Amino acid sequence: MGRQFAAQATDSAYNAYTERPAMLGPAGDVTGRHVLDLGCGAGHLAAALRERGAARIVGVDGSQSLLDAAGERLGDGAALHRHDLEEPLHFLADASFDLVVAGLVHHHLLARAQLLSAIRRVLLPGGTLLVSTTHPTDDRVHFGGSSFAEERVELPFGDGFALVPGRMTPETFPCELLGAGFVLEELREPRATEEARHTEPRRYDKTHHLPVFLCVRLRRP
Repeated sequence: MGRQFAAQATDSAYNAYTERPAMLGPAGDVTGRHVLDLGCGAGHLAAALRERGAARIVGVDGSQSLLDAAGERLGDGAALHRHDLEEPLHFLADASFDLVVAGLVHHHLLARAQLLSAIRRVLLPGGTLLVSTTHPTDDRVHFGGSSFAEERVELPFGDGFALVPGRMTPETFPCELLGAGFVLEELREPRATEEARHTEPRRYDKTHHLPVFLCVRLRRP
């Protein structure tokens, strides 16, 4: 399953050409920065940040197969840890990162408040947090039901495997982040970049008519 996730993240319209560019843009100049990638998966975002000059990358993910793929992609350029993000991040030191990124992992977690508290602890004052999640509008179209529904849903992924993300309302997502003590600096509903028009025109068109993701940039005061 890890290899399937890694392959999709490499060149899919949603991952490679919609969500990831929307995370990289607000990251700004990362030259010399210390970066923590939570839910790093196969290391695509971490690799892009390293190429842009990040000095230190730490990746955390619960899947060993995804971490293996990340290790192949990053080589010795990152410290990778297998860890369940539902559990505390005791192994990370206080105020040790300039930037924390959490791409498409927030909606999979139950212990979100605990994780946000830990992120605030490990970020330097003035540090940046980038978070992406599925858009509540797309969740409603895909799964049906009420716009105010907050529930775990089953998302088949092939080979009998299913993801079980949680739905959040447009109110819940930003309120959780602000309630954890972060300051909202930017919110994006990203559209696919031009590359996706040629590789997956149907998904390219969808992202230009219906928001699929929410991406936010926040600051630790």
